Formats: sequence, structure tokens, C-alpha cells
Amino acid sequence: MDHRTASVAGMWGDRLGRPATRAAQVLLLLALASSVVFAMTRLKLLVIPVLVALILAAALAPVVRFLRARGWPPLLATWTSLLGALGVLSVVLWLVGRGFRNEWPRLVEEAERGITELERFLTDGPLGISQQQLESVRRTAAEALTSDAAQAGAVRGATAAIEAVAGVLLGLVVLFFLLKDGRRIYTFLLTPLAPETQRRAVRIGDRSVDVLGGYVRGTAIVALVDAVVIGVALLILGVPLVLPLATIVFLGAFIPLIGAVLAGALAALVALVANGPVTALIVVAVVIGVNQLEGDFLAPVVMGKTLRLHPLAILLALTAGTILAGFIGALLAVPIAAVGWAAIKEWNATAPEGSIGARSSALSAEDT
Repeated sequence: MDHRTASVAGMWGDRLGRPATRAAQVLLLLALASSVVFAMTRLKLLVIPVLVALILAAALAPVVRFLRARGWPPLLATWTSLLGALGVLSVVLWLVGRGFRNEWPRLVEEAERGITELERFLTDGPLGISQQQLESVRRTAAEALTSDAAQAGAVRGATAAIEAVAGVLLGLVVLFFLLKDGRRIYTFLLTPLAPETQRRAVRIGDRSVDVLGGYVRGTAIVALVDAVVIGVALLILGVPLVLPLATIVFLGAFIPLIGAVLAGALAALVALVANGPVTALIVVAVVIGVNQLEGDFLAPVVMGKTLRLHPLAILLALTAGTILAGFIGALLAVPIAAVGWAAIKEWNATAPEGSIGARSSALSAEDT
């Protein structure tokens, strides 16, 4: 080693050089992560269906295993699970659509009456707004709806609808193959790795499936209880659109922290328009009570330790997912974050060599 090489080595090995080396490594990792995130955002039509299919496959995997354990052929077990899930979803959508069709005219009538009362309050009340000012606001809103920006937004909406249909079809195909050959596909992807790394990757894969499946199934149970309780309360109070609102409550439960709040606010708004402020306040009280029951009792019992994330981590994941992929990103952010954290912990965990070998042998036997 000559003098120049020794001085360079000494420069990077002193008290300032070591932190600089770590900083350069962190910057390289951040650049790599940014490149991956950028590529994923540019390929949302491919990435989002695959991620959704992975989550649904983890939730439906126990059904497929149950059927195969009872002698069903793999193809038949896969088709039965997939078509059963699609059948349940179709029935729910049909019931929701029928609820909208039957009760929408009443809600429109009540909304028109509420708008008329609001206009009377604005013109005759203490605010002293003139009729000419209200007409000016109406004209401004009509011009905004017929502007070039609104029309361009409609075109973008139609394009997004076409992309959504394509994404659903792609997701169904990916879901079918994950349910049928998920283990074989994962084993094939691990082939280039060293044996020890393969064993650790198998543990990570198994743990990730457990976390994803437990999260989806646990959230679905909690969401169903929330939807039933709030739906019964809305039915007793005579609020219209009970089934659609209960469905929105069910879907909102899959977005932690904010989903239940938004769904409850929507139910209270419909109650305010259709039934008045007293009923709306009762709905708000019911929603708050259900959320407290969910947070203090139902979720800890049903979810257990599946989702070991601090509320701040959940909030940050929700924010990042919403920024990157909108509503779908908010739905996927928390389970992805939970799987990532579980994978990191599983990678660092140590397991007895015999148990790993036995598990790998069992997995190989299952593939055959």
C-alpha cells in the first residue's frame, strides 16, 4: 500500500470518515428506494392488482387448503374458493344497488327540501343574503360544472374507469394463479438463493401470509360487526339507504383510524338531511360508541397480535399510501407496512435448524 492509498484509507477511517461512509450508504439506499417507488407509481396498473391479489390470496388460502386437505383436486378447490368469493361480492353489490334504487328518490326529495329550507334561512335569517347573491352562486356552480376543466376531468374519469376494469381482470387472473400455484411460484423465485437464505425466505413468506390473512380476516369480522350494529341503529331510526350506508361502514373499517370516522360522518349527514338534527346526533352517538367498542374490546380480541404497529406508524403508512396511490393506496398501506415489519423481524429471528428443515420438507411435500 503506497502513501496515497494509506492516506485515503485513513481519511475514510477517522472519526469523520466513518459517519461519512454511513451517510453515503444511507443516501444510496434512499436513492434505490426512491427509484423503486417511482417505478411502482408509473406501473400502478400492474402493481396495484398484484398487491390486491396477494392480500386476497392470503385471506382465501385457508379455504383452498381446507378443500385440498379433504381430497379436492387443486384446480377444483381454487375455482370453488374464487367463485364463492365472487358470488358473495356480487350478492352484496346487488343488494346495495337495490337499496340505492329503492331509497334514492326519497333521499333526493329530502335533500331538495333541506336545500330549500337552507336558502330560506340564508335569505330571511340573520345573515341577510339576498336572492340575487344566491342566484350568482348557482350560476358560478353551473359554469364550473360545464367548464373545460370539468369536461377534461370527465375524460380522465372515463380513462380511469377503463383502467380500473383492466386492473380488476388482471387481478382476478393473478389471484387465480396465486391460489392454485402460489407455493410453487414462491419456491421458484427462491431458487437462485443460497440454502440458508432460502430457509429464511421461506419463514418470511409463511409469516407474511399469516399476517396478511389474519389482518384481512380479522378486519372483515370487525367491519361486519360495525356494519351490523350501525345498520340496525339506522334501521330503527328510520334513516334511508340503510344497506348502502352499512356497506360503506364495512368498507371504511379497512382504512384504520380514519375510515370509520368518514363512514360515520356520511351516515350522520344522510340522517341530518332525511330525519333532522336529533336523529343525526343519535347516529353520531351510536358511531362513537361502536368505535369505542371496536378499539377497546373487539379489535384486540379478534385481531390479537396480527397487526403489531404503533398508531403513529399506521398514520404515516396511510399518509404515504394515499399520496402514492389515492384511495387504493390507503387500503393497501397498512397491511403492506405490517408485512414489511413482520418480514424484517422474521429475517433477524433465529430458529432451530431441525424445525426449519422439517418445515421446508413439509412445504416440498405439499408442492408435490
